[in-house]
Amino acid sequence: MNFIFISPNFPENYWLFCQGLKNNGVNVLAISDAPYEELSSELKNVIQEYYKVSNMENYDEMLRAVAFFTFKYGKIDWIESNNEYWLRQDAQLRKDFNVTNGFCYEHMDEYQCKSKMKEAFRRANVATARYRIATTLEDAIEFTQEVGFPIVIKPDIGVGANDTHKINNLQELKQCFMTPFETTMIMEEFVKGTCFSFDGLTNSNCELLFTTSHCYLDSLMDVVNEQKESGCYSLIDIPKEIMEIGERTVKAFKTKSRFFHFEFFRLSEDQAIGKKGDIVGLEVNMRPPGGFLPDMINYACNCNVYQLWADMICYDQIKQKQIRSYSSGFIGRRDHHVYQYSIAELKVKYLDSIIMIQRLPQVLSTAMGDEVIIARFEKEDKMLEFMHDAVR
Repeated sequence: MNFIFISPNFPENYWLFCQGLKNNGVNVLAISDAPYEELSSELKNVIQEYYKVSNMENYDEMLRAVAFFTFKYGKIDWIESNNEYWLRQDAQLRKDFNVTNGFCYEHMDEYQCKSKMKEAFRRANVATARYRIATTLEDAIEFTQEVGFPIVIKPDIGVGANDTHKINNLQELKQCFMTPFETTMIMEEFVKGTCFSFDGLTNSNCELLFTTSHCYLDSLMDVVNEQKESGCYSLIDIPKEIMEIGERTVKAFKTKSRFFHFEFFRLSEDQAIGKKGDIVGLEVNMRPPGGFLPDMINYACNCNVYQLWADMICYDQIKQKQIRSYSSGFIGRRDHHVYQYSIAELKVKYLDSIIMIQRLPQVLSTAMGDEVIIARFEKEDKMLEFMHDAVR
């Protein structure tokens, strides 16, 4: 098997996906814009060959890189980055080189446009927030008269919470429309609820091979815009309701041979969209969960999720046994906040359960916090106690 992995050096832990492929005898070919000497030794050891481009945004360069590997190694079986930013380009390369594994370019809007996602959520019988594409101020005002304030305005195709805004009143709405949008924006009614994810791996028949679920302290939008602490923890036992909705969503989106990260809200009060406790679809991401979550999955399940993904790619099944024995979680703290417990005090109190403490660079700290603590516990109530102590 010839597998072209796009940008395996970023995020840093993605070399582990390449390692999983090599463990299965795959010929791993890598393309990125970093000088070869800057690649980690771990990555160098698990790739067959590396092709450096000067700019990954330049499609002609990417095209030539894939053409080179095709000429040298023969038919390419997979082209994948596992990175939201490059998914559409991955699909274009697959189309141009007749690579049949992976999503088709013609269907990418269904997986990346938030407005198109709502159609698939409806097929899964999952409610979503009312929405409208942002065109004119007059139309936006009409939308707020229908759903009320606040509303959320964000890119229809976007990564994370980039350029996502909570609009609380008419004055803020007018301010938002004073500058022309650089991309298509979507307006949604504001949903009051707690965010959780349904994550996992599927085979080529959209069957679930592996599942997990994470509950978040706050939405990514609030974490970024209000510079709150970020954090989430995994469930040891996934409720039947979440499993059923997750499985329906997998089928509705035709999630084949993927690592996926689906996001939902559980309503905290009765709203026009549903009753308190109802589950509402937020968005789907056809790639692994971001940040530290792949490693947290490993800590919770005593597994190697990077190898599980590689087994799915190679065998359409997974070979390792996984048992969710722990709840793993992370807390991202802010330097400008004063906390009751210092890092040193938290280490003393939760010594046996803290796995990692790490400072984050500025490029990551906006969304995740300046200092991250990762821990795991055998009981979810102990995880919640730790998270409460870490942010108060």
